[in-house]
Amino acid sequence: MHLSKRAAAEFFGTFWLVFGGCGSAVLAAAFPSSIPGVNFNIGFVGVSLAFGLTVLTMAFAIGHISGCHLNPAVSIGLVVGKRFPVSELPAYIVAQLAGAIAASGTLYLIASGKPGFSLTGGFASNGYADHSPGGYSLLACFLIEVVLTAFFLLVILGSTDERAPKGFAPIAIGLCLTLIHLISIPVTNTSVNPARSTGPALFVGGWALSQLWLFWVAPIVGAIIGGLISDTLFRAPQKPIREAMAKE
Repeated sequence: MHLSKRAAAEFFGTFWLVFGGCGSAVLAAAFPSSIPGVNFNIGFVGVSLAFGLTVLTMAFAIGHISGCHLNPAVSIGLVVGKRFPVSELPAYIVAQLAGAIAASGTLYLIASGKPGFSLTGGFASNGYADHSPGGYSLLACFLIEVVLTAFFLLVILGSTDERAPKGFAPIAIGLCLTLIHLISIPVTNTSVNPARSTGPALFVGGWALSQLWLFWVAPIVGAIIGGLISDTLFRAPQKPIREAMAKE
């Protein structure tokens, strides 16, 4: 399939990830109830599930088209793991960023339709130190983003390996992202995805933009580590990842 169509799939897939995941955080994580004893909010467990479900559903929808990367760090890690051509990397990253920004803009228009809405709540942006949900240091936030992204790549590369059980890769990848969020929402609000971090940060501005560098550098470093581990220790002859997903 032509690169333009695969990039379009990445645009819509990343839109769904950011709109669904960040949308759950902005609109539903702390939804108030006027009914005594009734709680409608989904909390950070619900947000974790929302992010995992966006990837799971899109992996089935577009995995056979583009590989369903939805994440510049994942695309880079797949290049390092020799499962994606570097020549196609710029088109994928541009599409992923465009999808994340479009989703954030759409979410902003919806969220700002409620009286009292303010971006001071963070708009699901990622942060460290004073802007970490739990007040974690820059080093702690950097380290967790590196480690979790590295393991995310190991799960992606392993579950789409030709030797892996067929048909389960989207489930494994979606559940992995859910687990990642369950671990790290209190630390960084969970990135492991530079596009996901960039979209909300552009609307919040200020501190979110000044801290955005970490949520590019750390996930990319982690993805490179994960790709290198997979290529060095576990590599076997493989088809490009979108072809592997097509067989799922």
